[in-house]
Amino acid sequence: MTRYNVLIILLWLLCFKSVVAQREYPTASIEPFYDLSFTQPERDSLLQGLSDYQRFIQIIHKHTLENQVPMSLWFDPVPTGFKKELIQKPIDWGLPKEVKLPDNREELVFYPVYKLAVLIKSKKITSTELTQLYLNRIKKYGDTLKCIVTVLEERALVQARKADEEIAKGKYRGPLHGIPYGIKDLLAVEGTNTTWGAEPYVDQQINTTATVVKKLDEAGAVLIAKLSMGALALGDIWFGGVTKNPWNLTQGSSGSSAGSASATVAGLVAFSIGTETLGSIVSPSTRCGASGLRPTFGAVSRHGAMALSWSMDKIGPICRSAFDAALVYDVIRGEDALDKSTRSTVFNYGAKTDVKKLRVGYVKSLFDAPYPDKENDQKVLETIRAMGVELTEVNLPSSIPVVSIRLMLTAEAAAAFDELTRSNKDSLLSNQLRWAWPNTFRTARFIPAVEYINASRMRQQLIEAYHQATKDFDVIISPSFGGTQLLTTNLTGHPCVVVPIGFNANGSPTSISFLGKLYGEAAPLLMARAYQEATEWEDMRPEFFQIKD
Repeated sequence: MTRYNVLIILLWLLCFKSVVAQREYPTASIEPFYDLSFTQPERDSLLQGLSDYQRFIQIIHKHTLENQVPMSLWFDPVPTGFKKELIQKPIDWGLPKEVKLPDNREELVFYPVYKLAVLIKSKKITSTELTQLYLNRIKKYGDTLKCIVTVLEERALVQARKADEEIAKGKYRGPLHGIPYGIKDLLAVEGTNTTWGAEPYVDQQINTTATVVKKLDEAGAVLIAKLSMGALALGDIWFGGVTKNPWNLTQGSSGSSAGSASATVAGLVAFSIGTETLGSIVSPSTRCGASGLRPTFGAVSRHGAMALSWSMDKIGPICRSAFDAALVYDVIRGEDALDKSTRSTVFNYGAKTDVKKLRVGYVKSLFDAPYPDKENDQKVLETIRAMGVELTEVNLPSSIPVVSIRLMLTAEAAAAFDELTRSNKDSLLSNQLRWAWPNTFRTARFIPAVEYINASRMRQQLIEAYHQATKDFDVIISPSFGGTQLLTTNLTGHPCVVVPIGFNANGSPTSISFLGKLYGEAAPLLMARAYQEATEWEDMRPEFFQIKD
């Protein structure tokens, strides 16, 4: 017998011994993965319990759980000792008294909401006229940008005519009355498909209308389109292709609110609704040069929206200016019995607020670190200081391993799409890269419940630490993607206003983030508005989509 044959036999015996050991003690091979180590008697003791758990899991799998069924546990971002404002004061929007009509009416598609509102209220234009302008733009550029899933032309024209009739009779509902907008296609609208951007759901109809859409309907806004999103709220790849950045058509618009940012900046809608779990408003707003608001967790109802992470999902506006975002937020915010995570809030927005009196901090360590597009961010700080605002250094919590807490998101997402994974329909999704949802969902099945709960406890530590570090500030300025800021503030549930501040070497926009207190959206929105009034970036238009005379 050769040495080679002896070696083969020895290897076979070792493998056989390993297989036998795993049959007797099935946890032995996976214990190191979970950072555990049991003795053989301990393994003997837990075998029957594992068998029981397996039976319970099989029973759960036989029970139908649709995506809209929430958890019975609700995340509350409020730290110990936190007190929110309770008295709603009259809102002073500071709308312009008069807005001049452009010589070419098509230019209106790039007007911010606050100017369109004045034109509609003064009857210089009609909602029907404005709606038709946007519908024409959608038909002309929707395929180029790959940002449109469904055009709701008939519904939109009915709403626009109703708005015109009401305004003619003196029934004016407010600044959004008659304004055309679009929604990310994870929001349900009864009678329409809600595709979630993913092949398995292209024909899905949900028998409800999202609370956000109902509130916008009540405000007289005109829904004209459902906009693309990265499949199941990740990235900018959906079943229709890759949504494009209006500034660079060779580049995706980022995501997952891909179509919302792209369509708004290209003048296909006056504003849009997006969602964020971990950057899905901030990232596409940055890439496309939009002004986005990620509200406080629980400030806006998610009823009728696809669930990805019950403890992290948030809904907010993507607009052409921070002023517009404030107008939209005021309509969509508020408690909703259909979403138990929502809380009643006040929104004390006053256009005459002196931003020099706001307590403004900046995360100096993040601004000092080396990173792309740092020069644009430094110019923001210079502009803010030139406005007479005093900036105070603030340090965000650094001792808590924030990245590890992220497993809560993937565990919740895997639960939300459990049936998709177990049915193997996840193979229908366009994006099958290693980091895409199909593999992420499969991997997350192996996150232990104990570790999910411990991550939640660490998250509470983060909430308390963040509160202690930032409680003395109304606004904190941060690089949008500096350090772990984006992950941290999504975990703590704090609001963020992101606005364009210039362009990078490739000609794509860059952004800055104004962070606020919990339920304190007014201060960062006012700070962002003041910055935009001192600069010109929100007025920039992508060349390809300019109005041609």
